[in-house]
Amino acid sequence: MYSKIGILGGGQLGKMLCQAGSRLGLDITLMDKSVQSPGGTINPNFIEGDITDYQDALRFGQDYDVITIEIEKVNTEALKELENSGKHVYPQPNLISLIQDKGKQKAFYEENALPSSRYKNYDSIPALLQ
Repeated sequence: MYSKIGILGGGQLGKMLCQAGSRLGLDITLMDKSVQSPGGTINPNFIEGDITDYQDALRFGQDYDVITIEIEKVNTEALKELENSGKHVYPQPNLISLIQDKGKQKAFYEENALPSSRYKNYDSIPALLQ
C-alpha cells in the first residue's frame, strides 16, 4: 500500500483527483505555481513550485511513494531521476515525454498501427505556409 501520493499540477484534474482520493482516505499532496489553482483551493496539502522546473519537481517527488501528473507539461528529466531512485512514477516518464510532443505521439500511433486522425508534421513555419 502506498501511503503518500504526490501530484504534479493543481488544475481541474488535480482538483478532481483530490476530491475522489479524499473519499478513499488517500494522502495526496499537489504542487503547482499558485495555491489559487483549482486543486490548491480545496486540498490542504499543497506545495508551491514550478512543475516544469527540474529542481522543484525533483525535490517535490522525493517525499512521496507515488508520483503522478495531472497535465503533461512537467519536467520529465526529474521524473526519470525519481523513477531511477526507486519511486513509483505513473505514467512512466518516457510515456509522458512521448505525449508532450504531438508529432512524436502521432508517429508512435502510426508505427504501432493505432488508429488516429490524419496528420502532417512541419519542420518550420515557412514549410507550413507553402
